[in-house]
Amino acid sequence: MVFPMLGRALALSMALMVTFAADLRAHEIRPTIADIDIGPDEVTLTLRITLETLLAGIDLDRVQDTNDAPEAAIYDSLRAMDQGPLEAALRADWPRLSQGFLIEVEGQRLSPEIAGVSIPAPGEIELPRDSILTIRAALPPGEAGVRLGLAPGYGSFIPRQIGGGADAYEGFLNGGEMTPELPRGGILTEAAGAVFLRYIVVGFEHIVPLGLDHILFVLGLYFFASRAGALLWQVSAFTLAHTITLALAATGVVKIPASIVEPLIAASIVYVGVENILGRGTMRGRTALVFGFGLLHGLGFASVLGDYGIASGRFVPALLGFNIGVEIGQLAVIAIAFAVTGWFIARPWYRRAIAIPASLGISLIGAYWVVERTLL
Repeated sequence: MVFPMLGRALALSMALMVTFAADLRAHEIRPTIADIDIGPDEVTLTLRITLETLLAGIDLDRVQDTNDAPEAAIYDSLRAMDQGPLEAALRADWPRLSQGFLIEVEGQRLSPEIAGVSIPAPGEIELPRDSILTIRAALPPGEAGVRLGLAPGYGSFIPRQIGGGADAYEGFLNGGEMTPELPRGGILTEAAGAVFLRYIVVGFEHIVPLGLDHILFVLGLYFFASRAGALLWQVSAFTLAHTITLALAATGVVKIPASIVEPLIAASIVYVGVENILGRGTMRGRTALVFGFGLLHGLGFASVLGDYGIASGRFVPALLGFNIGVEIGQLAVIAIAFAVTGWFIARPWYRRAIAIPASLGISLIGAYWVVERTLL
């Protein structure tokens, strides 16, 4: 039959996802955060930055993990380098690298110089190393404001004006984008609503396309539920749970290391897929289990917010916007899954030909991640 062939095609696609997942590591790429101080004669940026990606020449707008980059071996060698040699490499390559830090006044490009560098010890090379790079540039005479950004290929950029309280400008820019004109000796203010809307986009992107582990968990819920009402209960329980722990972890009330959280998230994916295959569990019990797993996933979401270094005065609108964006992303995943398989849910062969092969693929990926996040 044609329709069972769809199941085999879906199983093949899941197998390809297993192959894709096998290439993933913990070399995630974080945005660069800049605290900005603009005086009458000089602009200073204090950057939290991963120097190794820039020195390796990785195009940060094209990859989300350094293992996906052709320069991955160069990055790994730099990641293992001690502080002194890495700083020396930075200073030697600064004429090239400085071109990527965009500082403009009335269209005039300014050349920044290094004012200070603080590099941590190498540590675990599987994890990114956050260095503090301070750069500054002399401003031309006059009162014209300053626009800032990172060049294409330098990745996401979070510029934050300091000293302006809760309403001070805080942007989220992609490579090549520039801030509005920031005044000298003053603060550009930004409404909380703009922060809220910006973090809706951040939350959505953390699910689609960046959150493969969360996507697989939501798909596991989808392939278990044969009715829309049952799926709604599970998704609601998952939403409530991760909202609770996202708020608690992001505010520092709960602190659990990622080395514990990430393997448990992977294990939750395995469990959901296996339970789908075995066809065990009541809907009530499954909903309670999903709530427990949602608590884990909320801790994972909180680590993302931590990477963005949200200022305390912006935390509430950013948290709310991020959470809403996550929910929209989850609903988008379910909508896409339904568009592909919804016509066949009522077929007697749906579970055998589609739900079970898909759940098997989900479990295999989760099982690999359990091993990868604990042993590799």
